[in-house]
Amino acid sequence: MILDSLENAYQYHSLHPLFKKAFDFIRHTDFTRLKEGKIETNDPRLYFSIARLRGKDPQDAVLESHKKFIDIQTPLVGVESIGWKAGDELMIISEPYDEKKDIMFYHDFPTTYSKLYPGQFAIYFPEDGHAPGIGQGDIRKVIAKIAVEE
Repeated sequence: MILDSLENAYQYHSLHPLFKKAFDFIRHTDFTRLKEGKIETNDPRLYFSIARLRGKDPQDAVLESHKKFIDIQTPLVGVESIGWKAGDELMIISEPYDEKKDIMFYHDFPTTYSKLYPGQFAIYFPEDGHAPGIGQGDIRKVIAKIAVEE
């Protein structure tokens, strides 16, 4: 997991060939003009999802992980906390891996929480269990989904 300000996003471009493209889209898009849902790009290895959710209490957030995609999560409106736990410590599967949705859920609890404000981002790799959506009130966010390199 990486947590930082969008102003420093350039420091992470070298981690994946599509990170620069993802961060450029996040930094230069007027999201007030876009509705919630999936945004395709001209590269099937990169897409975005705009989500609106009601913040939940930490005990109601569910840890998840992915195998095929890296998440870059960025709040647009509201403050979101996201729980984290190392993937090799996730032991109690609540829903087995769904290959079509690229997601698995766990009964485990996060070992730490990060608070994200608009203008910040968190990167979650396949080895990062994460429990998004913690907060109060309405949260609007963009999630870049970037295919893991093979």
